[in-house]
Amino acid sequence: MKNKTKNKTSYWTIVKKISQSVREFKLPMILTPIFVGLEVIMECIIPIVIAMLIDELNGLSQNPAITDEIANQAMQNILIYCGILLPLAVFSLVFGLLSGRFAATASLGLSRNLRHDMFEKIQTFSFENIDKYATSGLVTRITTDVYYVQMAVMNIIRIAVRGPMMIIFSLVMCFVLAPQLWWTFLIIIPIVAAALLFIILKASPIFVRVFDEYDDLNDRIEKNIKGIRVVKSYVRSEYEKKLFYQRAKAVRDDFIKADKIFVLSNPVMQFAIYLLITLCTYFGGTYILNGAMTIGNFNSLMLYGVQCLFSLMMLGQVLISITMATTSVKRIYEILTEVPTIKDNDNPIFEIKDGSIDFDNVSFKYKKEAQRYALSDVNLHINSGETIGIIGGTGSAKSTLVNLISRLYDTTEGEVKVGGINVKEYDLTTLRNNVSVVLQKNILFSGSIKDNLRWGNENASDEEIIHACKLACADEFIMQFKDGYNHMIEQGGTNVSGGQKQRLCIARALLKNPKILILDDSTSAVDTKTDAKIRASFKEYIPEVTKFIIAQRISSVEDADRIIVMNDGKIDAVGTHEQLLKTNQIYQECYYSQTKRGGSLND
Repeated sequence: MKNKTKNKTSYWTIVKKISQSVREFKLPMILTPIFVGLEVIMECIIPIVIAMLIDELNGLSQNPAITDEIANQAMQNILIYCGILLPLAVFSLVFGLLSGRFAATASLGLSRNLRHDMFEKIQTFSFENIDKYATSGLVTRITTDVYYVQMAVMNIIRIAVRGPMMIIFSLVMCFVLAPQLWWTFLIIIPIVAAALLFIILKASPIFVRVFDEYDDLNDRIEKNIKGIRVVKSYVRSEYEKKLFYQRAKAVRDDFIKADKIFVLSNPVMQFAIYLLITLCTYFGGTYILNGAMTIGNFNSLMLYGVQCLFSLMMLGQVLISITMATTSVKRIYEILTEVPTIKDNDNPIFEIKDGSIDFDNVSFKYKKEAQRYALSDVNLHINSGETIGIIGGTGSAKSTLVNLISRLYDTTEGEVKVGGINVKEYDLTTLRNNVSVVLQKNILFSGSIKDNLRWGNENASDEEIIHACKLACADEFIMQFKDGYNHMIEQGGTNVSGGQKQRLCIARALLKNPKILILDDSTSAVDTKTDAKIRASFKEYIPEVTKFIIAQRISSVEDADRIIVMNDGKIDAVGTHEQLLKTNQIYQECYYSQTKRGGSLND
């Protein structure tokens, strides 16, 4: 269905959408073709003046009786022609430089704005939107695809203007100068045009395929770099190099196929030029001998003919560039027009009363076409300030359940309420500022510890940062660093341990002063003693905050007000530690496997 929808979109609609990113670069975009046109006019006038100059010199050389007066008059005429040619050449140079400068400004400006617009649009995507496009695909679109569009635009506003003007003017002048030889152009130009059209039609499908291969290549690079420690640990470098080579080879092979087609344009063009020269020389020589054509006109005819063919070849290069960019434009258009599946309604609510939560007949699946629900038939009421533990096996939908609270995903059926109001009614920024989530994958960015913590609250004071870190038991290891809170974190947090990273992420979440705090297996790398201290500090200092603790360890949730046991996307049981230990088999198995290693209720 996706492809059918995209195919119905006209190319003009796509171009119109992309052109909206021109914005402040409209003036250079307009000035470029104007100066290109002026450059073409200068270049088209020059052959006429050269023809006059050559005829003047030829007439002088053919005159057997040259007097001083005739020679002086001829030299004056030659100086006049040279005086005309010099400013024409200078103007042509200036106009060419200006058109090149404005073309670069316009095309590079468009590419900058496109990347900005795409990045901004990606920031509005929900998890569902991001799941639709691989990360590598988004990277390719925002880099390689934009580059091809940039090059196509530069060619279009310069060569696509220059080419037609030069061809039309050259053909007109050829007809005026030598109507007897005009038929040569009627033979040669269709041959060249047909050859270029053939090249473009053959190359287009290759570029459609090669961008998908670019995505695969970037995906392989991304996964390898992210998982470099795993690759090294399992000595899989050779295997990864083999996979990378296969993807790089696929890109190379397709570009070679495209280049083999494109290289045909040069010999075709050379053949056309030499054929034109041969025909014009043979028939033009006859007309010169018969006095039907001057040598100057013949020379201008040859110049105009070569200009015409080279302009036609340049137009072919533009069409090739457009062919390469067509696929890129469509891929960029997909991102710019992607509709976020989660967005604010027309009249959002900007205040959350408290941290109470209700799940009313909630079911959820990640894709509409999926056969199976990831979460089904969830009914649950949580009071504001409660501490809720969530436990269950891998794939039991623990994370899926809490992701619905902050609208990282929307329910498929039923509704989730926060503070007695459907989460879809809230302003997204307000909701997510009041629901602080520490996800399973803890991410730290390059910069100081303070910089990372202020992601939770950019205006947080040093005292607030220290307080949050003490609650998360992070202050104790931060103060061991030489620079303390100014200690620099490397990209991805590679210079801190997994447990330290988790505690910093918890502190960052606390700085948001949320009404709801969700710890999604966020203390798995923390020792049990520190884990207990974190939970004790939460109970003492933020009792009014509703807290979710998703964990694999029973010790992390046993002192929660209530514990939810998840199994296969459903709530299997809800109760306190003591209640579940008596009544729920899944909880019993988890507890005894962790405390008595295979013990039973009778042990």
